[in-house]
Amino acid sequence: MGKLRVANGHAKPYNVRWWSIGNEMYGDWQIGHMPVEQYVKKHNEFAKAMRAADPSIKLIAVGNVGPWDERMLAGCADHMDLISEHFYCNELKSVPAHVRQIADNVRRIAEAHRAYRKTIPALAGKDIRIALDEWNYWYGEHYYGELGTRYFLKDALGIAAGLHEYARNSDIYAMANYAQTVNVIGCITTSKTAASLATTGQVLKLYRRHFGVVPVAVSGKAAPLDVAAAWSADRKMLTVAIVNPLREKLDVAVDLKGASLTGEGRLWRITGEHDMAYNEPGKAPQVRIEEKPIGGVKDRLPSPPLSISLYALTVAGPPAATTR
Repeated sequence: MGKLRVANGHAKPYNVRWWSIGNEMYGDWQIGHMPVEQYVKKHNEFAKAMRAADPSIKLIAVGNVGPWDERMLAGCADHMDLISEHFYCNELKSVPAHVRQIADNVRRIAEAHRAYRKTIPALAGKDIRIALDEWNYWYGEHYYGELGTRYFLKDALGIAAGLHEYARNSDIYAMANYAQTVNVIGCITTSKTAASLATTGQVLKLYRRHFGVVPVAVSGKAAPLDVAAAWSADRKMLTVAIVNPLREKLDVAVDLKGASLTGEGRLWRITGEHDMAYNEPGKAPQVRIEEKPIGGVKDRLPSPPLSISLYALTVAGPPAATTR
């Protein structure tokens, strides 16, 4: 493989840091799958050999909530840095229920691993966090080749709610990798002559560029809205993101403790004419990011129907630990 890399124009190694040992080895769809009792031994053998070749690498073990996780964590805790988890969600008729699926699964997996830390002796003194390295919706017709599904506005709302749940559980999630990228249940769709960001890709772009990096606690009853907040890296901006899965406008009341807002900021919003709106390569997007400056923000943030609203609010006073 090294010779092949050189022949393709990259003389030096890529210096890959993170390595997964196997993928979904609990499933009979995988070549080489086996019972967990056997796989514990195989994982440890591979881990020892890989670390002997390069002690600096980080290893991700195959995980799956339930008995598989319990045996892997009990038998392999000294031979992993993270443990992988996967989930996919199908389509539900109710938009709020469809949206909630992603966040519910993120929370379910986090809660399971918090319980493992209390019940599995091998984890004592260790901080083995989760690599949720496959997560997405997976349903519908294949418009873009094999598994080339189409994503709608309602899927975008769910992905945003999932990102909120990752922020709330950032103490136990080390990484989260949306799967996949292009066409195959992807956030980018292509034809022979054009490419476009799917609705879910718009969300990933928005949060990557503009959502804060230091999670802020949010209290109060937001449901059926999903509300998350985070400070910017320099703590000069408070970002507040709101997912509204309903067909009615709702406002979020903001009571910031320990800091004050100037009333100025910016707003990025993703919405569409209906929950089944989608983007198509070569055509104007039905679902896109709209941006505008805002002023006069006091204590309420509007949230239109079927929308994601990401507010970046300028802070006048010192940063606070919590907002409500």
